[in-house]
Amino acid sequence: MASPNLPTFNGSSVDAHAPGHSTDESITRDGFKVTVRKLPILKAGPIEDMTKKLGIAPPEMIFGDNLARIEHPQSGWSIEFNAFDALDRVDKTGESMLKVSYSKEWQENRQKQFEEIKEVVKPFDWSYSTDYKGTISGPQFQPTDKPIPIDLLMRQDPILFFSEVMLYEDELADNGIAMLSCKIRVMPQRMLLLSRFFMRLDGVLFRIRDTRVYIEFSTGEVIREYTAHEEKYDVVRAALVGGTDDVLAIMRDPNQLIKKDRALVPIVERSLDRVVLK
Repeated sequence: MASPNLPTFNGSSVDAHAPGHSTDESITRDGFKVTVRKLPILKAGPIEDMTKKLGIAPPEMIFGDNLARIEHPQSGWSIEFNAFDALDRVDKTGESMLKVSYSKEWQENRQKQFEEIKEVVKPFDWSYSTDYKGTISGPQFQPTDKPIPIDLLMRQDPILFFSEVMLYEDELADNGIAMLSCKIRVMPQRMLLLSRFFMRLDGVLFRIRDTRVYIEFSTGEVIREYTAHEEKYDVVRAALVGGTDDVLAIMRDPNQLIKKDRALVPIVERSLDRVVLK
């Protein structure tokens, strides 16, 4: 039952201003609590601390205090998306670093910002590509063949809660963009979280990595889908040139790049897993 001190909508408690002036926004629905935290980019001190812990220099815009979390207190299960854990999945060996003409110069300039931290001056994947699928506590996901029911998500159900959270962003030395964000949409009977990593490296590559977490409230079923899309920059541009579309606008929009009717950036990896919470 919703707290009498909180606003309610269709039986869901919504807390946009928790005690103590917290920046958390949350909604509780059928035993699942969804929490989103949005704060400004980190300042110098926390960035230095994060750099030491990660062992790599963080992106230009790092929202280290932001998060998106789904909890099921009865089972002890939770999944959280945050910048630190996502960046901890970035290759720190340099083996997967994109080999482009300006990568050495970019790396040297980036390291100058952290020259007092000698242990982090080493190669790493400076595109900040991550295969992060969330930080799990409690019951674990198991592989499945059952897909997310898109038809149910296409229904015109009321939106009880919607939020978007930025975790990090970097302009790759003015040669493109790398960013990680989360979107959450809660309906009366189900919810969907989308965590998306999008990278465009001009003249080189497009990379999109999506993690979707779908929850059916009545059954406690959670399905997680991970898809990785990738294509060479020149291939995508060649497919767009000559058409009536705004080429530059499409190349900046991951939704347009992976539309099913043309799939400019195809899927190169896909996995499904699920857990049923009691």
